[in-house]
Amino acid sequence: MRDESGFDEFYLATRVRLVRQLTLMTADLSEAEDALQEAYERAWRRWSRVSGLRDPEAWVRTVAWRVAVSRFRRAVVAARMLPKLLQPTEGPADQVDHVLDLQEALGRVQPEYRRAVVLHDLCDYTLAAVAEETGAPVGTVKSRVSRGRAALADVLGSQYQDSGLPGNTGDSGVDHA
Repeated sequence: MRDESGFDEFYLATRVRLVRQLTLMTADLSEAEDALQEAYERAWRRWSRVSGLRDPEAWVRTVAWRVAVSRFRRAVVAARMLPKLLQPTEGPADQVDHVLDLQEALGRVQPEYRRAVVLHDLCDYTLAAVAEETGAPVGTVKSRVSRGRAALADVLGSQYQDSGLPGNTGDSGVDHA
């Protein structure tokens, strides 16, 4: 059983200080609060273990920092991916339809395949870089990219095969390492 009062006391004693520290580290009060909220939630779930650490506050600060870094990285990837998704292929209306079709289709692909295809084809990561980011072996990543492309082709039909999406050469093979 969790020591609810111990966690409450810990939270009240550390929250203001940690918000200040994370705000300075992230340069964004809102991001600091969000990351810290997630870190406290994780600490709560593991309170029996975290409360026994030499410095539970350092654990929460480290988790919050990692959460903030992960969010930042996702935002960077999204910022790099967005221009590629919005590259004009025909006219503006066709472009919007194309992007919406791709987004909907990606939502139907299994998450591990979707992540591999987005990182490889849209973010131009090498297979090795995708493997490093996802923690999967290169061979697994290659398989996920191939299967993800096939799943997209099933959803989008022949328009995907000929769409000129970054990384989509129209074949099912993965085109660069």
